Amino acid sequence: MSDPARAPRSLVARGMLLIARGRAEGLNCFRDTPQAFLASLAPGMGILAAAVLAGLSEGDAGRAAGEIPGTLCVLLAPSVLSFELARLWGRDAFWYRYIVAFNWCQWLLPVVGFALVLALTVARVAGGGGGGGIFKIVILGLAGYALWMNWFLARHGLALSRLRAAIFVVAVNLGTMALIFVPAMLATLTRS
Repeated sequence: MSDPARAPRSLVARGMLLIARGRAEGLNCFRDTPQAFLASLAPGMGILAAAVLAGLSEGDAGRAAGEIPGTLCVLLAPSVLSFELARLWGRDAFWYRYIVAFNWCQWLLPVVGFALVLALTVARVAGGGGGGGIFKIVILGLAGYALWMNWFLARHGLALSRLRAAIFVVAVNLGTMALIFVPAMLATLTRS
C-alpha cells in the first residue's frame, strides 16, 4: 500500500531528475500552489536556522544575526524578481509551478558539483593529473549548467521564448546579486 504523504516527495525527486536531464515534463511533477512554494523554501530556511543556531552555540550572536539578511535575500530575491517579471510579461499564471521547480532544482547544483569534484579527485589520485585549472573548469562548467537550468526552467515553466527566457535569467540573477552585494559594499564604504 502506498503512503500518500510520500507521493509528493517522490514526485519532486522525479521532477528534479527529469529537469536535470533537460526533460520539460519534469515540471509536471511540481505542484503549483502557495503551499508547494512554501515547502520548496523549507530546506533553505532549515539551513539558515541551523547556521544561526550554530553561531549562537559558538557564542557569536552578532555573526549569526548578520548572516540572516543576506541568506534570506539569496532565498527570496529570485522569487520576488521572477514573479514581477512573470507578471510584467503576462506569465504569472504559470509562476507557482516555475518557482516551486526552480527552488527545488537549486539543490541539484551542490549534488552535481560534489559529483564532479569527487570524480576529479579520484582521477587525480589515480594518476590522472590535473591541477587547480581543472577545478576552475569544473566551477565554470557548474556555473554554466546552473544558468542553463535556470534558462530551461524559465523557458518551459513560464512558456517564454528562448530570448525572453535568457533575458529573464540575466535579470533575476543580476537583480539578486545587486540585492546581496550592493548593500554590503555600501556598508563597507560608509565604515571607511
